[in-house]
Amino acid sequence: MSEPIAVIVLAAGKGTRMKSDLHKVLHPIAGRPMLLHLLASIGAAGASRQVIVAGDRREQIEAALAGSGAEVVVQEPQLGTAHAALQAKGALSAFSGHVVVCFGDVPFLLGDTVRRLCDAVTGGAQVAVLGFRPADTAAYGRIIAEADGTVRKMVEHKDASPEERAVNLCNSGVIVAHSKDMWRLLEAVGNDNAAGEYYLPDVATNAIAEGGRVVVVEAPESEVMGINSRAELAEAELRWQQRRRREAMDDGASLIAPETVWFSWDTQLGRDVLVEPNVVFGPGVKVADGVKIRAFCHLEGAHLASGVEVGPYARLRPGTVLEEKAKIGNFVEVKKAVMGKGAKANHLSYIGDAEVGAGANIGAGTITCNYDGYFKYKTVIGEGAFIGSNSALVAPVKIGRDAIVAAGSAVTRDVMDGELRIVRGEQLVKPGWADRFHDAMKKKKAEKKG
Repeated sequence: MSEPIAVIVLAAGKGTRMKSDLHKVLHPIAGRPMLLHLLASIGAAGASRQVIVAGDRREQIEAALAGSGAEVVVQEPQLGTAHAALQAKGALSAFSGHVVVCFGDVPFLLGDTVRRLCDAVTGGAQVAVLGFRPADTAAYGRIIAEADGTVRKMVEHKDASPEERAVNLCNSGVIVAHSKDMWRLLEAVGNDNAAGEYYLPDVATNAIAEGGRVVVVEAPESEVMGINSRAELAEAELRWQQRRRREAMDDGASLIAPETVWFSWDTQLGRDVLVEPNVVFGPGVKVADGVKIRAFCHLEGAHLASGVEVGPYARLRPGTVLEEKAKIGNFVEVKKAVMGKGAKANHLSYIGDAEVGAGANIGAGTITCNYDGYFKYKTVIGEGAFIGSNSALVAPVKIGRDAIVAAGSAVTRDVMDGELRIVRGEQLVKPGWADRFHDAMKKKKAEKKG
């Protein structure tokens, strides 16, 4: 039976390079805070305990984690990464198993990698560290290791010799040890350095010094990228989107111009879905098989059944449900509404807080008037109903099955099944009036010029 896993996520830094009132680890990637991306991956690895070490703006982290089961502890004052990890000891005092220490601004760490690190400790290592080989080693600390992964030395870039700097295996900062070793090794870390801080890599250094085996597990650079600035956040977003686009196409969706399609972290696409250029998926979108999403659409919180067609230039807001073969056309906005099987709103309409029956047709310029400035009200449109162009349905109102609302009507009372409702002012006809008007105005204008 595998050992339980606890994770300590370090998130006490001020994140000053973000220049933001929002905590750094709460900045979103694909609509989800980077911290929650990380915790989801670690959860997939089987972590039973999650402790986040916070400092500045910790109330934001506590709010973001409400109901998640993760615990928040505080590092105050902030005396380095080893000191931060040690603040979780109280929360994990009764825990026995693998302890993983990682960073809240490294959101792409995979659950499989966490398991490989834990397996290395189970396999006899006292400590396992996560290494990577970047294209540019920059100022990263180096890991000096044997061919079998045994670490001989951990060295910071500034302290490394020319030979050590030539090594391209770098330290990501992620580290794992069994709880029986982790707390002892953390407590043994000193602060005899220029900054007077307690550094996490010294856990491995101390383990080597006392004769323990330290091993390195490698991951690709993209998995351990840290995010400290808006530019790095944008780069991380792009990497995430590129990976998700490939996955969508591998799973049977067609993206005409993949680089212009932007997914949310939870977007679900079925097979044979067509996505045209410049489509944005917000959170909560589920798309069944055979759906066509035309160019320049924005979808959020919407569920689309098979055979649906949307757009171009459509907006689907939260609570939208499009049943089989429903159609939403250009410049149509739908919010908290159900469009029944085969129902259509082909152009220039707003459908909000509504139920539209199967086969109903919503004409151009139709709006459901659902808000009086204080409360929202519902519109119900029956099966097979026909709503003429430029109609206003003032909720709460019901339009019956197979009823017809004539173009230009403002409907304020229920329409019965099979009924025609016309709500227009009486047309007044004055033959020749326009000609007489034009003649009079032209004469008046000429007299003013003269």
